[in-house]
Amino acid sequence: MPSFSLVIVGSGGGPDETNLSAYLFKPFDSAWEDGILALEAGSGQGALAQLLRQNPQLFDSPGLASSSTRSKPFTSAEIYSLVTAFLITHAHLDHINSLVISAGSLKGTRKRIYASKQILQDLETIFSDRIWPNLASWDEGDEEFKLLYTTLQQSHYDVVYPSVSVCCMPLSHGHNSGGCYESSAFFVRHDASSCEFLFFGDVEPDKVSSRPRTLHVWRAAAPKIPHKLSTIFIECSWPCGRKDDALYGHLSPEHLVDELCALAVEVVNHRRGQTTPPVARTRPLRKRQKKNPVTPDDLLNSLHGLRVYIIHCKDNGDAHPDKPMRHVITEQVNALVAKRGLGARVLVAEPGMSVEI
Repeated sequence: MPSFSLVIVGSGGGPDETNLSAYLFKPFDSAWEDGILALEAGSGQGALAQLLRQNPQLFDSPGLASSSTRSKPFTSAEIYSLVTAFLITHAHLDHINSLVISAGSLKGTRKRIYASKQILQDLETIFSDRIWPNLASWDEGDEEFKLLYTTLQQSHYDVVYPSVSVCCMPLSHGHNSGGCYESSAFFVRHDASSCEFLFFGDVEPDKVSSRPRTLHVWRAAAPKIPHKLSTIFIECSWPCGRKDDALYGHLSPEHLVDELCALAVEVVNHRRGQTTPPVARTRPLRKRQKKNPVTPDDLLNSLHGLRVYIIHCKDNGDAHPDKPMRHVITEQVNALVAKRGLGARVLVAEPGMSVEI
């Protein structure tokens, strides 16, 4: 049985403000009325209202577990009133826009904002009574504030909802005037089943980063693939051919597939290590791996059973007026993954899509 139900409110990376990073999910065996977790908050109530006009049964369609006895479909405002927490990978506007705009009108219970401490401090600069009124607090007892900052510890699972824990790992998202800009990857775990999915915020390729961090995420993921971790959401902002100096802290298909190959190497190395007695899994094992490096043939079908959803594609209607850029980029990634023979399924993330994980 699936562990999570997820609805995509927005999957784009701009400039279309109606399709920005925003995902709503819950444990599969609970109802939406029991509480919802928001993963990013670029698009929000307005975008969801459009999706519900197209598909009023989006939150009670077949395949999504629900104990609902509702006689009429949810409204967008009702859905967001059921959100108990927001998980934010970084504080760029295309990932927090709706959280900021709607903060003063959110209904329902008090809502936590989960992120690393640095990212929460970045959010403070917006909720500062200058750019936007101060509507968030660090103080658990400060009931007049609707939003509560809550720090996620790095590389540690924190409970964010009954039976749901999140492990936050840092990513590099390019440079700004302050140095390396921090983003995050989230391992989202269903505690009862120990099944997870992996969600990436914006990330630059390790090959061009001055502070490569993605390999640490792959090493954490490798032992879980595909039985405990079968789904990854990862950005690919640009189409093929983008120059490295114009990536601006994002991935292109060539770099994304290089990253998936890095994951595949870690998966192969882990599987090799599984056949080695624990007492030998130290320095001698690393020496043997150097003598027997992972080859392209070793990578064949190494990611079989893994689904990779492409997110955060940046729209460019001038280049492909008859085909959304997310379709162009996903096709390019698919072709490169097939060429390497990795075995992963590459899928496009569409607004209004329901995903079972």
